[in-house]
Amino acid sequence: MRDMDTFHNCSSPRTPSARQRRRSNEFPPELSKSNGNLLLVDDKLKYRSMRIRAYSSLWMLAGVLLIVYLGHLYMWAMVVVIQIFMASELFNLLRRATQDKRLPKFKLLNWHFFFTAMLYVYGRILSQQLVNTVTSDKFFYRVVNNLIKYQMVICYFLYIAGFVWFILSLKKRYYKYQFGQYAWTHMILIVVFTQSAFTVANIFAGIFWCLFPASLIAMNDVAAYFFGFFFGKTPLIKLSPKKTWEGFIGASGATMVAAFTFAKILGRSQWLICPRKDLSTGWLQCDPDPIFKPEHIPLPGWISHWITWKEIAVLPVQWHALWLGLFASIIAPFGGFFASGFKRAFKIKDFGDTIPGHGGFTDRMDCQMVMAVFVYIYHQSFVARQDYSVEMFLDQITRDLGFEEQLSLYTKLGQILQERNFIQ
Repeated sequence: MRDMDTFHNCSSPRTPSARQRRRSNEFPPELSKSNGNLLLVDDKLKYRSMRIRAYSSLWMLAGVLLIVYLGHLYMWAMVVVIQIFMASELFNLLRRATQDKRLPKFKLLNWHFFFTAMLYVYGRILSQQLVNTVTSDKFFYRVVNNLIKYQMVICYFLYIAGFVWFILSLKKRYYKYQFGQYAWTHMILIVVFTQSAFTVANIFAGIFWCLFPASLIAMNDVAAYFFGFFFGKTPLIKLSPKKTWEGFIGASGATMVAAFTFAKILGRSQWLICPRKDLSTGWLQCDPDPIFKPEHIPLPGWISHWITWKEIAVLPVQWHALWLGLFASIIAPFGGFFASGFKRAFKIKDFGDTIPGHGGFTDRMDCQMVMAVFVYIYHQSFVARQDYSVEMFLDQITRDLGFEEQLSLYTKLGQILQERNFIQ
């Protein structure tokens, strides 16, 4: 039997290097235990891990701040790059090299669906910004208007082309693998694009609505790491054995304080709070939304008796920030727990190894994506004003109405103004 086992192991097609790479990304079996002795607070290598993680975090922070300084368009480009890395990590999760070798250009089909989805999603989100960018040139204005008008048709036929491509690429004995990859690709597109689309919408509504929630998630992650690092003893959830109740509670308090403080600091910059209505990169100036204008709140007499201040200035957005901080500290971490369970299902430690000490981009964006969706819904429901400009209506009228309809609209508008005695 031992000889048969030896023969079986030697005849395995897996090379030592491939086996080593797989083992390096596998989830260590002992980490699946919830024993307190295996928590990060008792990890002998925790200081080395902390240094690597800190260096990577500083580099990421510097890169993000540079991109924020460059503006909305560069932040959109950053989101696209992150999407590509995330899609690549998730595409490779279920790939089998032996199958792909017998299916030439099958991997290219996944990316065809990816870029078709990108064209559809961002075309819908940024159509108005694109129109505003080319309004000075009549030729490009007409081209862009036609692209926007027929964008759904273009994307549909691109998708149909990929669908036909997939059907024609089917090979006997590989049906199960190919249909599995087809379904997996569509799930990735839903997860990645549905959430990142909200991130881009938040960016163009004002960098504040992207940078502020991202900073809350980062703050919560760092605080949870350090509170768990020094005080963690009680396991929080079996899906992530290094998470502790001490880290979770400490991080929640730190995140709420940071939310109230960061909102006031970031809310003072017009570069961060002004919405971008085109795709240019110039400096922004606007009349700030009322939630970014300070309100002076008088202090109670017993407090002002001990200090010289009679009132404090608070931005209304700081009260909104507390709700965002509450979500970032209690609900958003479940995005990380979901990712942990997902990785356990596939018996991997990280989705990738792009970022030292952090894993892949998918490992870093799990909570961020959950937060981005909530911020968009919160902003649209409780913050955003429904602004309808004259230019917006004129654009709709000249683009969608014929000459006779425009003349009829002009006549009816004149009658309404006469009835209200605005004109003779």
